[in-house]
Amino acid sequence: MARRRQIYEGKAKILYEGPEPGTIIQYFKDDATAFNAEKKGQIAGKGVLNNRISEKIFTSLHTIGVPTHFIRRLNMREQLVRQVEIVPIEVVVRNVAAGSMTKRLGIEEGTQLPRTVIEYYYKDDKLGDPMVTEEHIACFGWASQEEMNDIADMAIRVNDYMCGLFAGIGIRLVDFKLEFGRIWENDYSRIILADEISPDSCRLWDIASNRKLDKDRFRQDLGEIAEAYQEVARRLGLLQPEGEESAVLDFDSAKKKREAKD
Repeated sequence: MARRRQIYEGKAKILYEGPEPGTIIQYFKDDATAFNAEKKGQIAGKGVLNNRISEKIFTSLHTIGVPTHFIRRLNMREQLVRQVEIVPIEVVVRNVAAGSMTKRLGIEEGTQLPRTVIEYYYKDDKLGDPMVTEEHIACFGWASQEEMNDIADMAIRVNDYMCGLFAGIGIRLVDFKLEFGRIWENDYSRIILADEISPDSCRLWDIASNRKLDKDRFRQDLGEIAEAYQEVARRLGLLQPEGEESAVLDFDSAKKKREAKD
């Protein structure tokens, strides 16, 4: 079998050349990082769970007309996506005060915001992904005004849908990160949703207990990290029978050992 050509490796995913022009294979790793990769570790089975959760959310968003790069899931850790030109801006949508917002503005964690807030961060690990304004984005040509309008509109639409989706399974959508990309058709481009949506990129709290069900458990050394990701997947109907996730992760672990031997 021909060896696939690796295009890029990030903190949580590896991108490979796809089987057809204009496609990419996105592989989800178990690696976990925090604080701009100053803290590193692994969460057992995270890649499997994030693949399934992101597939579920992207597929659901497609049904309400949000254009995304997702094509289909290939296996337990990989999905086929459209190749896009990533806009170098991370879009953070906040419904509840948490994370850097509480530190910057002195707001108590868990405070419900009077309105949804959208923040923009320039994607540059060396600079620590600094927060920027639409003026910066326009000044440096990272995205046009029309593209930013599309990005903001889609971010609000995704937030509205996901708030309802998670509220229906007893989870509070605190905040989340989105990335967008350009897809070119002849000389014209349009903006579509890219990357992933998972407990790696969202803050998700149990509505009844405020228990954190996301990567903050890794950032804050709260323990039971894999269990939190499994709980999100279970509530989304991806791991319905109790204990099924163990069988899934055991199978994945055995598969990786076989591949290592080969």
